[in-house]
Amino acid sequence: MKNALLLVALLFSASGFTQEKPLFNGEDLTGWTVYGTEKWYVEDGLLVCESGPDKQYGYLATNEHYKDFTLTLEFKQEANGNSGVFIRSTIEGTKVSGWQVEVAPPGHSTGGVYESYGRGWLIKPDPEKDKALKMGDWNEMKIRMNGDTLTSWLNGVEMVTIQDEKIGAGEGSIALQIHDGGGIKVNWRNIRISKPQ
Repeated sequence: MKNALLLVALLFSASGFTQEKPLFNGEDLTGWTVYGTEKWYVEDGLLVCESGPDKQYGYLATNEHYKDFTLTLEFKQEANGNSGVFIRSTIEGTKVSGWQVEVAPPGHSTGGVYESYGRGWLIKPDPEKDKALKMGDWNEMKIRMNGDTLTSWLNGVEMVTIQDEKIGAGEGSIALQIHDGGGIKVNWRNIRISKPQ
């Protein structure tokens, strides 16, 4: 076991990234802040986001800011899964500034990059790549931030890569989103991050 752990550490070192650390402890929301009135809670070791009675946007953001990193997480959409993962984001009330890597039902560009309260869609995946999404089952998303370059993967399939000066200048948290409209429920687990050495 020690040899296996050493090998993992060496592989991360060779890739230029530190060893992964969890952002979600599986027990409570320590290290995160809730924005808005939508529901964020832990159940059976899973982080759950669910529309509340106001049916508005809601966010759960890391207290720590992250600039360059590789983020890996798993999500499972129940009912309408319109959600997303924001990077280098700041939030006031429920108004977010930053860039969202989309998490959505089939046909709605999961893995694409959207700029809220700004330029809108910056890049969408090729529609053929949408078949990588497993609606109602667990999916693994990976997001790598390196300077002005953002790359997303879904279940091992590279969805998009974009270079953008505004993204490169961004600063802020990682945040999970609930879209407005109600009827949304998404489960999250194994949220982990590694940073450049």
